[in-house]
Amino acid sequence: MTEIKRIENDIMKQPLLIIVSAPSGAGKSTLCKILLDEMRDSIKYSVSCTTRKPRGAEKDGEAYFFLSKEQFEGRIENNEFLEYALVHDNYYGTLDKTVRDALKNGMSILMDIDVQGRDKILAHINKLNEDDILRKAFFDVFIRPPDMVELEKRLTSRGEDAPDVIAVRLRNAKIEMESAHKYMHIIINDDLQRAYNEFKEVIQKGKE
Repeated sequence: MTEIKRIENDIMKQPLLIIVSAPSGAGKSTLCKILLDEMRDSIKYSVSCTTRKPRGAEKDGEAYFFLSKEQFEGRIENNEFLEYALVHDNYYGTLDKTVRDALKNGMSILMDIDVQGRDKILAHINKLNEDDILRKAFFDVFIRPPDMVELEKRLTSRGEDAPDVIAVRLRNAKIEMESAHKYMHIIINDDLQRAYNEFKEVIQKGKE
């Protein structure tokens, strides 16, 4: 991973539910990993539930909480999810309690989620009382590339996808970036160090 200079930590005050979205190739995963590595004492990654089987050395409660289909659907019926989706015949979702417990303990939660997932969470939160801990904590950031030319260059240079897959990712990126204006903050990742500094700064300000 690219080495990046850290900037001095401030004391985290108000714990946040940090929603981060971006098109594939914008650098979201890299920025989130750097933030989590640096601020592991005050921010943790949200562990989702899924009905898919564990892969390799994945352990329950670390990569995911692994549930049966019946368990997952029972929790849906009980309105226990902050958001959930059915993807390739498997459910994925974030438990409301998981996020609330972390916030009550003073920990911020970071969720790496797409635009549709963010919209579902916001719709859920908008139904809550003004003084609800989730409503107070909600904070969202959209990471975008400087332009589509640069995004295509990044996707191609990764060497992970065939040209037709890259074309799909680029089409999806255009659609996703049309929703960027809905977010509280938009960060253009044209330079990793600068983008990370801005990313961390807006989160710290959100905690004040």
